[in-house]
Amino acid sequence: MAAFHLAIPVDDLAAARDFYGDTMGCAEGRSTETWIDFDFFGHQLVVHQAQRGAIVRNSVDGDAVPVPHFGLVLDWEDWEKLGDRIASSGAAFELAPHVRFAGKPGEQGTFFLFDPAGNALEFKAMRNPSNLFAKH
Repeated sequence: MAAFHLAIPVDDLAAARDFYGDTMGCAEGRSTETWIDFDFFGHQLVVHQAQRGAIVRNSVDGDAVPVPHFGLVLDWEDWEKLGDRIASSGAAFELAPHVRFAGKPGEQGTFFLFDPAGNALEFKAMRNPSNLFAKH
């Protein structure tokens, strides 16, 4: 499996450490006073102290989806567990867990939230994982 590496800006490293470590359950790797590595579900996520960027929204199946965003496609059970973990942590969802593209090849569970620095994250699970890239 090839793991992705993603570096994102955060304006508060302590808040990022709490969000990704405690709220999301990601193990911390290397760090300095200006960046922190996290094991983001088997991928390398690095948060770097920097200024926040602008967010716009695009319509996707009736949802106002924040752009840019990143996240993962999980299996359905792990997606539900993560959604429950986030809900019980008190973190706010931008778009609460729900199903979109119902009855279509791309049917998926999805939810969005922002980290403390304003980076948008999406977590989804495909009803049929082999349809990840299927056209409608």
